[in-house]
Amino acid sequence: MRKMNKRKSARIFLIIVILLAGVSFYFIPAFRTKVTQILMLFRSMNVDSIIGYLRSFGVWAVVISFLLMMFQSIIAPLPAFLITFANAAVFGWWQGALLSWTSAMAGALVCFYIARITGREIIEKMNKNFSLETIDEYFDRYGRHTILICRLLPFISFDFISYAAGLTAIKPLPFLIATGLGQLPATIVYSYVGSNLTGNTKTILFGLLSMFALFIAIYVCKQIYQNRQVKTEK
Repeated sequence: MRKMNKRKSARIFLIIVILLAGVSFYFIPAFRTKVTQILMLFRSMNVDSIIGYLRSFGVWAVVISFLLMMFQSIIAPLPAFLITFANAAVFGWWQGALLSWTSAMAGALVCFYIARITGREIIEKMNKNFSLETIDEYFDRYGRHTILICRLLPFISFDFISYAAGLTAIKPLPFLIATGLGQLPATIVYSYVGSNLTGNTKTILFGLLSMFALFIAIYVCKQIYQNRQVKTEK
């Protein structure tokens, strides 16, 4: 009973937040302008624009970057790698990597809890063809490996996986650990490259990094398959 009351309270709080955000967007021009500006920054796919945006906040740039990463997580799909590149350019590669890594995990956890608070029944009503039982089975079987693979592949929206994970039986702590481990390699590489990235080389290097991530994902899949084969033989 107590758990149900907590969930009900959390759901009411979430609804209030969504309503306030909607009312603010439609009736407060300054708020609408700011949100539109941020969306245009992401859609421009221009790292230099985001770098300039962050630097315009001076000492508050770290906070703004953290909030931007969480914003892109919730309002999926928006490209997180743009913020990772920008963080490296503004704060230095390892400081930027640390900021990108922690803020990405925070954003993923928010998505996870939003889905968990919203509840299975609401998601099922929204899309009757969405098989939550299949996702439950998949996460129960491959759990952390699922999250690791999705984090390694930059062209898969992990924000969607975060929402889906919140609707399954996976616990928050294993989810967060897998998120951190899966995100770390790409964050380090993106940040190191981002600290030296300029001009048209962005497209080429992103393609190379995508191939790098794909090779890692193939290796992880191979390990999972081999482990399953060993278990089957036993």
